[in-house]
Amino acid sequence: MFEKPGVDALSFRMGKVGELKVGSYAIIDNEPSQIVSLQKSKPGKHGSAKYRCTAISLFDGSKRSFVSPADASIHIPIVEKRSAQVVSVSAASVQLMDLESYDVFDAAPPEDEEIRSRLGAGRDVEYWNIMGRNKIQRVKG
Repeated sequence: MFEKPGVDALSFRMGKVGELKVGSYAIIDNEPSQIVSLQKSKPGKHGSAKYRCTAISLFDGSKRSFVSPADASIHIPIVEKRSAQVVSVSAASVQLMDLESYDVFDAAPPEDEEIRSRLGAGRDVEYWNIMGRNKIQRVKG
C-alpha cells in the first residue's frame, strides 16, 4: 500500500469520503494533504452522489484532486502535534530534539520565510509528525 519507509498501519485511519470537510486531512496519491474545496454532485437515477475534492499537499504544497463516490473509503493521516527544541540550523536541514522522548532527528527547513528567520539553536518549535515525516509548523514564544 505505502512504499515509504517509516510508514505503517498506525500512521493513518480509514474514513468515508462523504465525511470529509474543508480543512480536514486525507491521503491522496500517497501524500498527506489538506482539503481546500469539496463539491458534491447529486445522485443520478442509477448512481450515487460523487465528491470532487481538491487538496494541497502538507509537505510539497502541490495541488491534488480526486473524484469518488460518497460512501468510498479513504485513508486519513494521523497528525501528531509535538514540541521540540532546535539543536542546530543549516541550509539543508534543521536538527531537533523532541521535548518528551529526547530523540534527536533532522527535519526539512520550513518553506515559510517568517518561521525560517525565527529559527535558532535553543528555540522551541511545534512540529507535526505525519506518516513518519516531520514538518516544522511554528516557533514558540
